[in-house]
Amino acid sequence: MTDATPTPNAAFKPRIFSGIQPSGGLTLGNYLGALKRFAEKQDEGIETIYCLVDLHAITVWQDPEALRRQTREAAAGFIASGVDPARSILFNQSQVGAHAELAWLLNCVARIGWMYRMTQFKDKTAGKNAENSSLGLLAYPSLMAADILLYHATMVPVGEDQKQHLELTRDIAAKFNHDYRTDFFPITEPLIEGAATRVMSLRDGTKKMSKSDPSDASRINLTDDADAIAKKIRKAKTDPEPLPDTVEGLQDRPEARNLVNIYAALAGHTPAQVVRDFAGAQFGTFKPALADLAVAKLEPISTEMKRLMADPAEIDRILGAGAARADAIARPILEKTYEIMGMVRSR
Repeated sequence: MTDATPTPNAAFKPRIFSGIQPSGGLTLGNYLGALKRFAEKQDEGIETIYCLVDLHAITVWQDPEALRRQTREAAAGFIASGVDPARSILFNQSQVGAHAELAWLLNCVARIGWMYRMTQFKDKTAGKNAENSSLGLLAYPSLMAADILLYHATMVPVGEDQKQHLELTRDIAAKFNHDYRTDFFPITEPLIEGAATRVMSLRDGTKKMSKSDPSDASRINLTDDADAIAKKIRKAKTDPEPLPDTVEGLQDRPEARNLVNIYAALAGHTPAQVVRDFAGAQFGTFKPALADLAVAKLEPISTEMKRLMADPAEIDRILGAGAARADAIARPILEKTYEIMGMVRSR
């Protein structure tokens, strides 16, 4: 009998890290694409670390008071969605200085060309003078790599649009390990799961649901009440055809596919199950069923968020406690990184 080939990360403790920018209200897309899965991961016996990445948010200008409010609101959204601060580490990035420190060290490993090839930088500077963008916006992916590698995270739940950033994290870790002849950083694996990892706009099924869309009708906010949720789903853009009996029939119907995916993700079903259950149904039948399901799942989150936001001091306490736990993991990894790179450090 031969031994199984060890995985590249076999020497590292299984650990999940992920983060969300607190740069605006959380949406149904954030819930289905991230928060719902974050809560579920707590039941898998893997350490989970979740971060509100406020240092990423300031790569474009933020109103300071709005950023503080949005950070607390995002924390409330995490908790209301099922992320338990006693079972997971929940904190905001700027409270753990090791993120910025490791980001600088990794800036000196990453290549400028890698940054210019990132599609998010290209998208955010499209039609603008890129040289007027902040240096932070260009180096954003290196900070993201630091966020992940600072905890030796072996897995990161990501949407399809973040895969390139995680590939860069893997490249930076591999280059660091190669340059310094070490296996210090893991080669982090992506976790891409679920029927609605990329939730699309309710007004245009070809565009991602976004908190930055000027039309509030394009998204469901986690702070929306039951009436607002139902109204937005009833008015969601569709086509005149009935639902097909197979998912293949949704191929050229982006709005229909989006609503089916949302139903599937909220119900814990596959899209195939949903189209079987509603085969031949008009949207006049499907939309009310989706609205009822969305209200049942999301209204309790909205109510709990409002309760939590009424006590910002308690949110600050939770984030501070999470930051202390995060720092206890991060600081030794950062110090070892300094040592590997040849820095003289007093103990």
